[in-house]
Amino acid sequence: MKKWTSLVSLCALVLGFQCYSQESKNELALDIILPDFTEAHQSIIEYTASMAKHSTLLQVLKAANLDEVLAYTGEFTVFAPTNLAFEKLSHITIDKLLDPKNKKALTSILSYHIIAGKFSASSILRAMCRGNGKANFTTIQGEKITASMKGLDIILTDKDGNQATILTADSNQSNGVIHEIDTVFLPAKLF
Repeated sequence: MKKWTSLVSLCALVLGFQCYSQESKNELALDIILPDFTEAHQSIIEYTASMAKHSTLLQVLKAANLDEVLAYTGEFTVFAPTNLAFEKLSHITIDKLLDPKNKKALTSILSYHIIAGKFSASSILRAMCRGNGKANFTTIQGEKITASMKGLDIILTDKDGNQATILTADSNQSNGVIHEIDTVFLPAKLF
């Protein structure tokens, strides 16, 4: 009987160490995987101004006076094109967009990238699950953006079929969330 008691005790001890080890690994993995959910103190526009990779976005937001909107306390979701996304546009297009005569068109284009309300990547994914793989969101422009999956990426598609991939998700700010995208949405009839 002593042999069994020693064997059972040894097994219990090994299992205990293994469970403790697993818990420590899980806690570490969660720290790495989950974003920092501490309250952000910057507004969307303040964060955009602090990021060099969004300098063009900041410039066009100011030209369209949308910087004032994104400084408000209301909650927004912004699909923020990077400088590289803007570089995909021709210089003529960017010059046209920044021309004060085209402020209405610029405002319209940028409004395709903003949704009223805060939608994290996980809430977008949940909406896609409820929608059989697709979810529609209405921009402040009043147009629909459809979210779907392509492999592991969330793809956004506008009404004209233009697509953008979310590169970096869930940059939480005091008045909403920013998802960095690789393409600028341009309506079919720009000017």
